[in-house]
Amino acid sequence: MLEKPKFFLTLKEFWLTMFVLTLLLFARLFFLYQDYVEFKAKPFYYTDVQVLQAYEKYNGEAYYTILKLYAPSLDLNFFSRTKIRAKEINAKLRLKLFPHKKMTFFDYLGTSFMFSKVNKIYEDEENLKSDALIFVEKQHDNEMIASFYKAIYFATPLDKTLRKQVSSLGISHLIALSGFHLAILSALLFFLLRPLYRFFQQRYFPYRFDLYDMGFFILLILAWYVWFVDAPPSLVRSYAMMAVSWLLLILGVELLSFTFLMSIVLLLLVIFPKMLLSLAFWLSVSGVFYIFLLLKHFSKFNKYAMTLFISFGIFLLMLPIVHLVFPVVNPWQLSSPFLSLGFSLFYPLSMSLHLLGVGNLFDALLVKLFTLSTNEHTFLLPLKYGILYLFLSLWASYSKKIFYLLLVLSFAFTIWLFMGFWV
Repeated sequence: MLEKPKFFLTLKEFWLTMFVLTLLLFARLFFLYQDYVEFKAKPFYYTDVQVLQAYEKYNGEAYYTILKLYAPSLDLNFFSRTKIRAKEINAKLRLKLFPHKKMTFFDYLGTSFMFSKVNKIYEDEENLKSDALIFVEKQHDNEMIASFYKAIYFATPLDKTLRKQVSSLGISHLIALSGFHLAILSALLFFLLRPLYRFFQQRYFPYRFDLYDMGFFILLILAWYVWFVDAPPSLVRSYAMMAVSWLLLILGVELLSFTFLMSIVLLLLVIFPKMLLSLAFWLSVSGVFYIFLLLKHFSKFNKYAMTLFISFGIFLLMLPIVHLVFPVVNPWQLSSPFLSLGFSLFYPLSMSLHLLGVGNLFDALLVKLFTLSTNEHTFLLPLKYGILYLFLSLWASYSKKIFYLLLVLSFAFTIWLFMGFWV
């Protein structure tokens, strides 16, 4: 059996490409730095912003509202605060924005805090997305459950209480739109649209290869969807990989390679350099890396066994990475692999139920899931051990023995992390 040609024919080609992409990334960062200097030079700006999140806090004397905002004209994500109550804040505001003198370049690239004054609260516009959000929301009496469905369909921010519970349960990856969701959607679209396409193909253009045509058409639909939900970083990365994978599949090139993953990551950073400081982006990249690692070393198993290996293997391998950033340890997190498997069926089924107007069918079950109470503690993996784990992960892409060592270490870490709840 002939082997598929590799993404790079030689190691020299790979490193030359990496060098060129790295140079382009530094060039993009240089121009962004010039924008940063110009931004700080002005005392204030008048700009329209999109409200990504608004929640109230109490400082002991009065309530104030924390705002997470995005200014399209400045391509800037930031936090601010106002005395206006959260319920009075709409999706779009006119601000007088005061750049913080102590803002660093990394703050500018990421999400910093800036003082502002609300000059105008725009009336919410009626459009397709707002209509869809209202359509989903009306099918639920519980605001928390409505927030859950809006997040998994439209990438809207979670209700604060629900966000904490989701993090505690270790299922944030099921809520934040990513390649997992795109894979489910693409499979659903393929299943629904291919019979219709083949009906016309067999009668009018039998010379066409339906798999290629359907792949291209589904990519167009998914591109619109990514734009429709405001292109979160993890979803952009996933869509880019899916689009390039489809192209390479047509060309017959090997897809499941770490050189392919690294090339896509660098290319995305050149196009969207602010992703450098996006935690969601890097967690998404880590997840794909470990999927590739599992596929590389367990490729001889059948697809059903591979589904189980990936679901449970990703949970084990990602746990040390997650605990470099998120400290919460909850015994219910052990159910994450099972919930991930169930979500593959739940996601398209819940969409169908919402389209039929009976999206509240699982509400009682979800309320129980999101109100589970249990003991929890916190643990952050020390950075030195995290760096060692990442080094072993990269080495495991070359060595099966190191891969097995990595599995043993992650399994031992999992046991140590959770055994305190029962011992």
